[in-house]
Amino acid sequence: MPVERVSVTEAAVEVIDRLRSEHGELMFHLSGGCCDGSSPMCYQKGEFRLGGRDLYLGDIHGCGFYMHADQFEYYKNSHTTVDVVKGRGSSFSLEIPLGLRFMIRSRIFTDEEMADLRPVVAA
Repeated sequence: MPVERVSVTEAAVEVIDRLRSEHGELMFHLSGGCCDGSSPMCYQKGEFRLGGRDLYLGDIHGCGFYMHADQFEYYKNSHTTVDVVKGRGSSFSLEIPLGLRFMIRSRIFTDEEMADLRPVVAA
């Protein structure tokens, strides 16, 4: 079984469930742009247009997680965990009106994990 590149905390799962009940299917995107572009953005599925340089890294709690290829160059050797914290960002991400924001926690893969990573595919 391949090693997943992205996961989610229980706190973030609770927020995803709350957002899903209000907005339906969701997706996440990490652009890597300045400011809030370094935070994962949560959108109603289909409300964010993926580009030709976006990559699909896997699902978190039933939501596709995508990252721009330029940003992936920084994260390609890291496991990415989506978490949530109190505080407002200035983004269009769906959790912002709740007074919360999704954030990334990452760690470098072990050599064993690197040998069996889930492949990244174009979005």
